[in-house]
Amino acid sequence: MTFAKLLHQVGGMGRFQIINVALLSIPVLLMASHNLLQNFTAAIPEHHCKIHINANNTRYLNATLHLNSQDLLQVAIPMDGNQQPEKCRRFVTAQWYFLDPNATESNGTQLDTEPCIEGWTYDRSVYTSTIITEWDLVCNLRKLQQVAQSIYMAGVLVGALLLGGLSDRFGRKAMLIWSLLQMAVMGTCTAFSPNYILYCVFRFLSGMALSGFGLSIACLIVEWIPTQYRTITIAITGFAYTMGQILLAGVAYSIPDWRWLQLTVSLPFFIFLIYSWWFAESARWLVLSGKTDTAVKVLQRVARVNGKREEGEQITTEVKRSNGKELSMVKSSYTVVDLVRTPAIRQIFFCLSAVWFSTSFSYYGLAMDLQNFGVNIYLIQLIFGAVDFPAKVVVTISMSYIGRRVTLSASLFLAGLVIIGNIFLQIVRTSLAVIGKGCLSATFNCVFLFTTELYPTPIRQTGLGFGSTMARIGGIVAPMVKMLDEYFTFLPPVIYGAAPLISGIAAIFLPETLNKPLPDTIEEVESRSQKKKGKTEDTNEKILLQSQEKVLFKETC
Repeated sequence: MTFAKLLHQVGGMGRFQIINVALLSIPVLLMASHNLLQNFTAAIPEHHCKIHINANNTRYLNATLHLNSQDLLQVAIPMDGNQQPEKCRRFVTAQWYFLDPNATESNGTQLDTEPCIEGWTYDRSVYTSTIITEWDLVCNLRKLQQVAQSIYMAGVLVGALLLGGLSDRFGRKAMLIWSLLQMAVMGTCTAFSPNYILYCVFRFLSGMALSGFGLSIACLIVEWIPTQYRTITIAITGFAYTMGQILLAGVAYSIPDWRWLQLTVSLPFFIFLIYSWWFAESARWLVLSGKTDTAVKVLQRVARVNGKREEGEQITTEVKRSNGKELSMVKSSYTVVDLVRTPAIRQIFFCLSAVWFSTSFSYYGLAMDLQNFGVNIYLIQLIFGAVDFPAKVVVTISMSYIGRRVTLSASLFLAGLVIIGNIFLQIVRTSLAVIGKGCLSATFNCVFLFTTELYPTPIRQTGLGFGSTMARIGGIVAPMVKMLDEYFTFLPPVIYGAAPLISGIAAIFLPETLNKPLPDTIEEVESRSQKKKGKTEDTNEKILLQSQEKVLFKETC
């Protein structure tokens, strides 16, 4: 009896699976809040140097008492090339003649400027407080905004490497509980950060936690779901992430102070931690880890929840041992080397790495650039979230009927073409960016499911962790590529668009998994690959024989 049949015996897609997916999807709502949080907590409001009036003329000195803020700005702050107040310089001496139509321009020394020695004045009409306004991360320190996001992504990367491997060793549930605790504590600490350095440290640790619970959730969902329901359940999880993006727009609009916003999206993880005891460890992982007795108890508990108590009681330890005899002979200790040790797994690893990197790279290149679209930031966040619904519906239908491989490759190609199209169609830049972001979000849904189906159980979490690692490398690199637009404005869109096009080609070389059971061993994956190659070779031989027969027939005639 295979594990798929055991799962069917204890209820298939029963009450337990529905509750399991629902409870695991709730934390996913706030994954978007942390990934995209810096669009709001690190937003850069309009700003200029604090006005310093050093009047050398008593006539104008008395007049300052009656000047409005706009006039003071005019005499104290120079204008940039767009006739907007300069953000990083101010006049050494007030230029009073700007207010007097009859006055003549004074000598050139009065036009000397200086840095913002006394600090900056910020427009607080949209954001009452951000990390930018609190620690003056503008002008020479402006790049620290992108550095903070890259540090967070580096944390997600380290979490994928570290916690992904630990999950295959200690279990999905254990790592999920630890990650939820870490996210709750570190997220809360971030809200009370006294300086920029500690803020980055806490964000790094929050990123690690997010990666840990994200990977554990994916495996706990997929490994408890029957084959025919996997696509729809992963889609539901993807919709939860989409709802999280929309929720973020509303929460950020309601809470314009960055500390309160950070606290609001972090405290719910304490609630998630409280109910995490209910989750059942993956029975697949327990069997392959040699914990047969525990696996039987977990399966019997699932059977009881699903109303299949009698069927569950039939799953005795002896029966499970006989069913899992082959699995118990499988190598019990796996390392990252197993991702590249055998030919089929190695091909899967490299192709998926390219897909994960490019999807995340281009996604965050668009999603973390909301302030530059010229649209209200809350509105564009709402639109960016809403577009995911139709995109993910289309990709879910396509995965169910056409297949994972074609769907993944097509969505990557479309995303790449649309992003590059931004260079030539500036008038519809926002619309194209929305379409591109929708395609990339749909790609995330597809590659998450595809990855869990391609890797066998012993290295599934490790493989998913490395995929997530490549995604985080893409997330780290994306803000740096954005800096290139200071030199060549067309370069970032070209790079953001080329990455999915290249990975779309790589996706073609992945094996299809539509309606196939999850593989439980590396040998099973290799065996499937060899069978496919054997069929291909047989087909090629038949074609060759047919062509030879045709030639002989013509020669005979």
